[in-house]
Amino acid sequence: MGSEDRRLLRRPVSLAWRVTGLVGIAMLLVFLVFNWISVRSLDLHFAEMDEEELEVISNSVIKALGEMALEGDQDALERAVRGHHGVYYYVADSAGTTLYAPEDGPDLRRFVENQQPLRLESGQRMTVWEEAGHHYRGAVLRVGDDQRLGERYTIAVAMDIGVHLAFIRDFKRIQGWTVLVVMCLAILVAWIAVRWGHIPIRKANQKIRAITSSRLHVRLDPGEVPIELEETISSFNAMLGRLEDGYAQLANVSADIAHELRTPVTNLTTQTEVAVGQVRPANEYREILYSNLEELGRLNRMINDMLFLAQTENSPENIRVEELDVAETIQGLFEYFDAWVEDRGVSLQLLGTAGHVHADKEMLRRALSNLLSNAIRYTPSGKEVSVRVSQGADATTICVENPGPRIDPKDLANLFSRFYRADPSRQRKGDGAGLGLAIVKTIVDAHGGEVYAESDDTSTRFYAVFPLLAGDRRR
Repeated sequence: MGSEDRRLLRRPVSLAWRVTGLVGIAMLLVFLVFNWISVRSLDLHFAEMDEEELEVISNSVIKALGEMALEGDQDALERAVRGHHGVYYYVADSAGTTLYAPEDGPDLRRFVENQQPLRLESGQRMTVWEEAGHHYRGAVLRVGDDQRLGERYTIAVAMDIGVHLAFIRDFKRIQGWTVLVVMCLAILVAWIAVRWGHIPIRKANQKIRAITSSRLHVRLDPGEVPIELEETISSFNAMLGRLEDGYAQLANVSADIAHELRTPVTNLTTQTEVAVGQVRPANEYREILYSNLEELGRLNRMINDMLFLAQTENSPENIRVEELDVAETIQGLFEYFDAWVEDRGVSLQLLGTAGHVHADKEMLRRALSNLLSNAIRYTPSGKEVSVRVSQGADATTICVENPGPRIDPKDLANLFSRFYRADPSRQRKGDGAGLGLAIVKTIVDAHGGEVYAESDDTSTRFYAVFPLLAGDRRR
């Protein structure tokens, strides 16, 4: 058996066959129960009729015994059941002497020997047995307790029930064929109904198959499907919306990457062409190589940033979370930026209460480092960059604030987008290509947090919110 065959065997049964099969099974069970009830009722009805008939026969025999005792009519027993067909009786006195026995039919003498007597008025059921290919229903009676008969007699009455059994067999056969035909019709109708009910699904599938990367804007109409599928179609439309946004973002990122990579590659190509265009002194070659090295370093940082973004977004399970002291981490970054801060003529200050977060140590340092470097870069000389830490009931908030002009609201909403520059005239010398804040957002999102920015006429503030774990919230 091939892998394709095994896959087909493991595949769940289709909904159409499930519904059709369930309808068929339900119909079969209903008809089987109905058939059993019908046959059972018919059998009980015939049994009651036979018992009534045998009671009449037994009363006639008892009456004939009375006539024999009072009038001495010895032929009374032979006339007892005249006009009745298919009935048999046997009479014996108290000494066991046979007074009357049928010439044909069942051996009632043996029947008397094997059966306990009963009273018809007691509600006891008569015995059914088979003999010589015939089926009989009968009973053994003891009579003669009254003075009218004079002595006790044993009476066995029986009747041939072959006609009744044949009728029941024919009824069962007809009913069986009826059940089979009705069940087949029910299954066929159920299958047609299921196929008809799947028409909206097939139409939706046709529309889904027509959706391509260039037609992600297409949406399915929830009103065209049954109400049971409305939520599914709505969820599918929402998924299409996310795919459309992701595809558009991917296209934009690809275009931005191509644009950002083109500049340093062009610079490297131009400088290399100039270098090899003519013979130059060694010091000029060295300067060109240093310049190329700077561009290559910028390319390397850009590629590393893009790889980091891809790995963090696609593999959040690789994050190694531990409890970190925020103040200690920030103080370590202050020491790291100490030389740059001194060169820029700005100062750094930590404000607020110290807090802690559960985060990946290296990722947290990278996020805060990007926020600090961004703030230092755009802070005028002589001003101060402040970092405020506050811990609430559900989260720890880190705010990095730097003085400067107001950022336009339309630019503020896009600051964390890849390759976005609020001021295109500003060149990020030696620093990436607009990926720093995008990395911050990716890191905070990977930890289940939130990042946003605010700006007014005096300063710009970047907020990184890290949620606390359940155990931390109880502290």
